[in-house]
Amino acid sequence: PEPILRSTAEAVGDPDSPVMVASTDPQASSVWWSKRVEKHGGLPFDFAQVDDPRDLGKLRNLHYEHIFVDTPGSLEDERILQAALDECDDVLVPMVPEPLCYDPTSRTIEAVIAPRGIPYRVVVNSWDPRDGLPDLQQTAQFIQRKGWAMCNAVIRRYKLHSRASAEGMVVTQYPRNRVAMEAREDFFRLALEMGYGGTAATPPQTASSLQEV
Repeated sequence: PEPILRSTAEAVGDPDSPVMVASTDPQASSVWWSKRVEKHGGLPFDFAQVDDPRDLGKLRNLHYEHIFVDTPGSLEDERILQAALDECDDVLVPMVPEPLCYDPTSRTIEAVIAPRGIPYRVVVNSWDPRDGLPDLQQTAQFIQRKGWAMCNAVIRRYKLHSRASAEGMVVTQYPRNRVAMEAREDFFRLALEMGYGGTAATPPQTASSLQEV
């Protein structure tokens, strides 16, 4: 979740209303990453590992403007995901534009998220522009057939994303070359679209409009 958190922190721009991420993932990969980043300039937001997702409700009493909850990436830890969702106001569902991701995403939304009545949006994540538009458009059409709300922003895949974790940095700490700026702006647009930076959320994107991405 790092890039969108960093972008949200910048978009909010208010030291009295900071951003926090609470990880409920038992693999604790976010903990590993956050410790590495702390050695290279620190995080622009607060971070906490929450072993019991029922404790998430206590965070509402704190002064944060936005609290993001990093949940397990599969239904193998469905108990943790369900407990985390019980404390959330909305959900952002990342979906890689590959057919193998269609069924797992459908099960997560239809079996766990939708029955709770929580507002949610699907964001197409890790799309490689070098692959062209077919996979992106096919995924958007699948989302449309399902009737899911879809984000306008599409998160492109860059080598910079994986290198940043390995090097203990956040994307915005790299020199401002073309790739670094594009990698940053995808998440910045998503943060603003979701209203995290004080801007009203925009309507979801349709499959046909992806032809101009």
